[in-house]
Amino acid sequence: MPARLPIDYLEFSSRDIVRSQAFFEAAFGWTFTSYGPSYAAIDNAGLDGGIEQAEGEPSAPLAILYADDLDAAEAAVTAAGAEITRPQFDFPGGRRFQFREPGGNELAVWTKQSG
Repeated sequence: MPARLPIDYLEFSSRDIVRSQAFFEAAFGWTFTSYGPSYAAIDNAGLDGGIEQAEGEPSAPLAILYADDLDAAEAAVTAAGAEITRPQFDFPGGRRFQFREPGGNELAVWTKQSG
């Protein structure tokens, strides 16, 4: 049986991060931590998340799963029929990859940076 990978993070894409932040603050009371002009982490939303500056049209929200073993998670999703859409890459605090499941939804899996 494969490891259970919980949804750990939800990432939105936005044409205008400033306007998206203002909307989410006014509508839902969320707050934000800025990581530069192209990314802001969402705070106080019940689930960790972020807003990324879209390059072109915004994409659907991206559910990001957490795995202790990123290589094993990648092997499991590819064995189950997923297409890797973005190979493993490092980001501050971790490493992740993105994939499209057979029904067309794109998801990602991340793990904390080791060492």
